[in-house]
Amino acid sequence: MTIKTTWQNKVFTELSLNQLYDVLKLRIDVFVVEQTCFYPDLDGDKNLLDRHPQTLHLLGYQAEQLVAYLRILPKGQNYADNISIGRVVIANQARGGGLGHELMTEALSLCQQHYPNEEIKISAQQHLKSYYQRHGFTQVSAMYLEDDIPHIAMLRETKQ
Repeated sequence: MTIKTTWQNKVFTELSLNQLYDVLKLRIDVFVVEQTCFYPDLDGDKNLLDRHPQTLHLLGYQAEQLVAYLRILPKGQNYADNISIGRVVIANQARGGGLGHELMTEALSLCQQHYPNEEIKISAQQHLKSYYQRHGFTQVSAMYLEDDIPHIAMLRETKQ
């Protein structure tokens, strides 16, 4: 039986305290604890990416529990010339049923709606290369380490 996912798209000031708490908990549970990658998930004073007024937060809920999340950053935040998708995360208990692909499909639709015909650049964990390729991304860099995890830059060009 497939559990229906409901999607919410919000800017930072629209997030409730409970939603913000759930987002941060999910990101820390996966990126810091599960991946044993000790880094400050909250953006520093210089780059307030989560709180930027144009950053879009995409939240996926199943049975009123946050199970999927990502953020879409406008140009000039992660990359000078590209919008970006980042902090892509699926809760451990919700993996394996295609939710990640559903999340990315929702994100690409939001990108087209808010940033029509813009190229999207991401910093992807290298082992997820084929996942992102299924959504139109192409590797555009050699492997590099980000927080001691192999990453690659990927680009999704506009469809002409």
